[in-house]
Amino acid sequence: MSKRKQVSAEEKRNRMLDLFHEKKDFYQLKELEKIAPKEKQIIVQSVKDVIQNLVDDGLVDTDKIGTSVYFWSFPSKAKISKKNVLNNTKTKLDEYEKKLKLNLEIIEKEKVGKEITDERRALLNKLKTLDEEKLHLESELKKYEDSNPVEYERMKKSIEVAKEAGNRWTENIFSVKSWCKKKFFLEDSVIDKQFGIPEDLDYIE
Repeated sequence: MSKRKQVSAEEKRNRMLDLFHEKKDFYQLKELEKIAPKEKQIIVQSVKDVIQNLVDDGLVDTDKIGTSVYFWSFPSKAKISKKNVLNNTKTKLDEYEKKLKLNLEIIEKEKVGKEITDERRALLNKLKTLDEEKLHLESELKKYEDSNPVEYERMKKSIEVAKEAGNRWTENIFSVKSWCKKKFFLEDSVIDKQFGIPEDLDYIE
């Protein structure tokens, strides 16, 4: 004996709606539990759930008259419900399109000013020059450390001046990065890549 083909939940909904639209009448649950299995091959155990599902979606009406609960649905009801769903979907789509357009406009506006300007380029070049100068001074310092105490002190002070200048420029760069993060909600890695800032940038000890 071949197994009976299972009916999907959506197919059960369609069959139940067809039953209402064909009969154009009012039914109690117990009546539908007798009719639906016979005429639409919907198993009796699922009739109640299918009807409730259709009621929740507004495709079947229900009302209590006295002590009995009746269900009904006419073809016009389904058309109206489908039209309402379509209209609601169109309204939501219009809202999403407006939001998308607005967000794109905001993104375009936020892009302005993110380019590498001459001022920022000069800032990075200055920092690079200071780093190179610091390395040079440290190298020179080693030459005079043992042989010339006076020259050693002079070079030591020069390094301190260069270090302070470098830290000021580093502070300026960190301030620019902080402003970009708050203004454009960017990650550090994105800002570093955008402006060519070294990942290991830090204050000079």
